[in-house]
Amino acid sequence: MTVTTPPAPSRRSVLSVLGGAALGAGAVAAAPPVVAAPRRRRHPLQEHLDRLVHEVGFPSALASVRDADGRVHDLTASSVGPVPVDGRVRVGSNTKTYVATIVLQLVDEGLVGLDEPVDAHLTGLLRGPGGDGREITVRQVLQHTAGLPNYTGHFGTADWFALRDRYYEPRQLLDLVAEQPATAAPGQEWAYSNTGYVVAGLLAQRVAGRPLAELVRTRVTEPLGLCETFFPHAGEQGFRGAHPAAFHRDSAAQPWGDITLLDPSWGWAAGALVASPSDLNRFTVALLSGELLSAQALEQMRTTVPSPDLWEGARYGLGLSSSPLPDGTLLWGHGGDIPGFETRGGATDDGRAVTIAVTALPTGVASDEEGALAAANAVLDSVRAAFR
Repeated sequence: MTVTTPPAPSRRSVLSVLGGAALGAGAVAAAPPVVAAPRRRRHPLQEHLDRLVHEVGFPSALASVRDADGRVHDLTASSVGPVPVDGRVRVGSNTKTYVATIVLQLVDEGLVGLDEPVDAHLTGLLRGPGGDGREITVRQVLQHTAGLPNYTGHFGTADWFALRDRYYEPRQLLDLVAEQPATAAPGQEWAYSNTGYVVAGLLAQRVAGRPLAELVRTRVTEPLGLCETFFPHAGEQGFRGAHPAAFHRDSAAQPWGDITLLDPSWGWAAGALVASPSDLNRFTVALLSGELLSAQALEQMRTTVPSPDLWEGARYGLGLSSSPLPDGTLLWGHGGDIPGFETRGGATDDGRAVTIAVTALPTGVASDEEGALAAANAVLDSVRAAFR
């Protein structure tokens, strides 16, 4: 299904329509010729969404595509019943870009220094074999170069249906890796760590003096008018609006289970956000165009290091990654995985953007690791196809 939102007509076009409709007194209008209504053109990305559902095996897929001229196309495909167009989904690690933006806003305000130690604001939070907050900088936390062990490894073989009602305090998440060794010395190498973004969320709260959900609302979603985006409150398991059903299973050999309702507190600043695909596009376009950060802060955010563990050609900045499109243009964004959803997409500097969300993780549509990787790559390939 495709829904297209046309750009607003210009004043000239509106006046010409009104003028053409007003005939002079006594004039006789000739009967218009009968013309067949033009067929609505099927968006090229629809074929890719259909393939993700009917060939790869995802239960459903949603996409929002923004052209450089601002025209928006919202698409869906499903094998499990109707899916709301541009419905709200859990965007997983895309949350990190919002949190990094808030921290960089605090940098712009002179309240945080990128190269000062975490201990300057969270004294004593990080101590132990996994890392020392006196030696780890804010920049390293945001760029995954702090060497912090990744707490989500604790959930690697978790029964998500048993955990979906479990609430975690942010500091409980840090406790999960309190005795694990660091992956490397601070600044030595890039290694993805959700732990760093729990630290970043706690830092933002400490410096701003407000809870993270409120900071997302007042500093990002309200200024940009993102009505379909929110950071869940403690214990909140739903979506606050139209959303697709979400599914989970550990492999294709198992039956699907509904995991639409889920307490995402275990992801917190690293992955709890809910948004619609079009809102995620609008956020990324606004971020790249300088609506949320100073030019200096945005330049720091876009200063990248190689991050080969993400996908081919990927580089990572401060909560923002880049990867080359086939024509060499850089696609900026993030991506996210959480039980029930995978999201991929991004935006280019000329204002084009795409977000694709599928309603299950790639591991659920495959029977082995190789098949799961192929399913994940199919989503990435669909994103790239939108920019051809």
